[in-house]
Amino acid sequence: MAAITINVSTVKPLGDRVFVKISESEEKTAGGLFLPDSAKEKPQLGEVVAVGPGKRNDDGSHCTPEVKVGDKVLYSKYAGTDIKLGGDDYVLLSEKDILASVA
Repeated sequence: MAAITINVSTVKPLGDRVFVKISESEEKTAGGLFLPDSAKEKPQLGEVVAVGPGKRNDDGSHCTPEVKVGDKVLYSKYAGTDIKLGGDDYVLLSEKDILASVA
């Protein structure tokens, strides 16, 4: 069986899925205390890397996604599927799990 090399540019989400690069979690608290890895919370902020064509309507057309590549988004805490590619963390989630676009 041949090995498959996957990188970010080869990932193309299907339907209303969005591929997001997870932002780094905070290393220290507001008071200046450094957090160990076991005490860090799962980040909920990331940058959109790839977007699918959109959800398919009853007539077969696609509903255009509200987010685009490069947008910073806030998503649900336990949403999507976590993926690790080349040392970076990503999450593949449905567009409905995105809560807000962050400026």
